[in-house]
Amino acid sequence: MLNRSLAAALAAEAIGTFLFFVIGAGVVIVNAQTGGEVGLLGIALANGLALTVLATGFGPISGGQFNPAVTVALWLVGKVRTIEGLRYIVAQLAGAAAAGFVLKLAFGGFDAGDSAYAIAGGGAPSLAFGLSQGTGIAVEAVLTALLTYAVLLTAVDSRAPKMGGLFIGFAVIADIMIGGPLTGAAMNPARWFGPALALGDLSGAVIYIVGPLAGAVAAALSVRYLFSER
Repeated sequence: MLNRSLAAALAAEAIGTFLFFVIGAGVVIVNAQTGGEVGLLGIALANGLALTVLATGFGPISGGQFNPAVTVALWLVGKVRTIEGLRYIVAQLAGAAAAGFVLKLAFGGFDAGDSAYAIAGGGAPSLAFGLSQGTGIAVEAVLTALLTYAVLLTAVDSRAPKMGGLFIGFAVIADIMIGGPLTGAAMNPARWFGPALALGDLSGAVIYIVGPLAGAVAAALSVRYLFSER
C-alpha cells in the first residue's frame, strides 16, 4: 500500500506530465493549425515556460521530473530508490498517454485525416527528412544530456541557487531551438510516447527511448564522477 507522501508524489508526476505535454505537444499542433505562425521560437518558449512553472510548483512534492530519462538519472546519482523510480515512470507514462488522447480529441484527430492534428503527427516528435536513425539517437542523447545536467546541477545539488526550475526551462528552450528541426527535441521518452500512442504510430521508439536514456545516463555518470573527485 502506498503511503500518503508517495501517493501525492505519483499524482504530482502524472498531473505535471499531463499538463506539460498538453502544452508542449499542443503548441506543435497549433503551429500546424495556424500555418506555422507560432514558429520554432514560440514552440520552444511554450515548452520551456510550461516546464519552469510545473517543475517549480511540483518540485517540492515529487521533484518535478516528468521524464523517465531524468528519473533514471536521479536513480543513478542516488536521489531516487529503484521501486520509487519505477512508480514515477509509470505515473509519467500515464500522464503522457492521457495528454496524447486529450489532444487527439481536442484537435479532431478521431475524425479527419487532414486535420491539424494529423498534419502535426499528433504533436509527436519526428525525425527530419534525410536524417538517419543513428543521427537522431545521437541528437536526442546530446539534447537530453544538457537537460539532465540542468536538473542535476541546478535543481538537485543543494549548493545550487534555488532557481532550478528556471534553469531547466532555459535548457529546454535552447534544446528545442537547435534540435527541434532535427528530431523534434523530445529529450524525454514520455514526450514521444503519449502523442505517438494516441496517433497509433510507435515507429520512433528506438530514437526516442534510446537517445534520451543514453544522454541522461551519460550525464548522470559524469556528474557522479565529477563530484566523487571533489
